Amino acid sequence: MPKNAEITKKARESLSGRWWFAVGVLLLYYLITGGIANIPMATLIVGGPFVLGLTTFSLSFVRKEKKNELAQLFEGFKNFENSLVAYLLVLVFTLLWMLLFIIPGIIASISYSQTFYILADEKLTGKEAIEKSKKMMMGYKWKYFCLNLRFFGWTLLSLLSLGIGFIFLIPYIQMSQAIFYEELKANYKA
Repeated sequence: MPKNAEITKKARESLSGRWWFAVGVLLLYYLITGGIANIPMATLIVGGPFVLGLTTFSLSFVRKEKKNELAQLFEGFKNFENSLVAYLLVLVFTLLWMLLFIIPGIIASISYSQTFYILADEKLTGKEAIEKSKKMMMGYKWKYFCLNLRFFGWTLLSLLSLGIGFIFLIPYIQMSQAIFYEELKANYKA
């Protein structure tokens, strides 16, 4: 598994020359999901398919596949049942772990972090994808935490820019996480 600095470098390279396309797709994603967020029940129902769609887009983007299209945001609806189940289970499991204390909740959410990447790649149920994510993340939780921690300073700078910096930071984070999954998958032995 490469160092986190190499993962973020690969993310920047994947965005090179295509940054604005990624920004546009992510802005559309946040506009759609932000509008749906005003209706809590709708968020629970379509949250999973949209997360799966964004994950599908991110994987296709870092893999530099030809079919990298805006329509991929809606790909999750083709696997509606599994993405819904995965979304709800991750939410419930994380909340249950949070009842113990914040740290176990953070560890649980990191364990489940690869669920939608797995769903985008394989024909599994939501529960199976969660279980596989937990297995894949064994021994890599701290690395993933540190990868996300690398963006803390950028997040502060984005806040100081009145949020404008997030337009570029969010695609960078999204692609870094997709590359982390690609590296994790390459190193995973079932």
